[in-house]
Amino acid sequence: MPAYNAAETLAQTYQEIPFDIVDEVVLCDDASHDKTIEKAKTLGIEHIIIHHENKGYGGNQKSLYNKALELNADIVIMLHPDYQYTPKLIPAMVTLIANNLYPVVLGSRILGNGALQGGMPFYKYVANRMLTLVQNILVDQKLSEYHTGYRAFSREVLENISYNENSDDFVFDNQMLSQIIYKKYGIGEITCPAKYFEEASSINFSRSVKYGFGVLGTSFKHFLQRVGVGKFKMYE
Repeated sequence: MPAYNAAETLAQTYQEIPFDIVDEVVLCDDASHDKTIEKAKTLGIEHIIIHHENKGYGGNQKSLYNKALELNADIVIMLHPDYQYTPKLIPAMVTLIANNLYPVVLGSRILGNGALQGGMPFYKYVANRMLTLVQNILVDQKLSEYHTGYRAFSREVLENISYNENSDDFVFDNQMLSQIIYKKYGIGEITCPAKYFEEASSINFSRSVKYGFGVLGTSFKHFLQRVGVGKFKMYE
């Protein structure tokens, strides 16, 4: 659970986790200004990583995945503690990996046409669709969405991609998917309800623009690596 100022929504998210199949919960607090850490302790979350300086969304995930591997996790689910993604989809995501159907599963807000109904801002929806189209062409894939934060991975995938080489910013997510696709791991998608509300985390317009350019940059690097013109360390 990559946390940043998630005190208001952490309990609601945590209480919906299906603990009959989830063995460990790891939360990383990225220098929150609220009482996220106190709330996590109150809920009984055993593994709490504390960043005393904000390392960014990507830096947060690096700490979490490294810890998950240290705990010998077989399947790792990234669940945002802001309740934007429902924990009720965890069993479905885990089943696809546990039964060797896909080593990576994404919760897509685009499948099922629920994104706008769930409150996704229209400009973000348009940007999502345009970026996804360009990315599918450049990386030779057919995903419905590259920008979801709801993801599940097999241990093998995390051990065989260089995610620690990625950015500490929001583009980390796309760099990770690019690495996974380049390594030819299959990716499954399931329909995920979209939830947008005041307490849910989101990036502003200027950060969204920066993220968009970062996504395009990652996709072009992937294309150059794929056709043998470029060579980038992140794909090693």
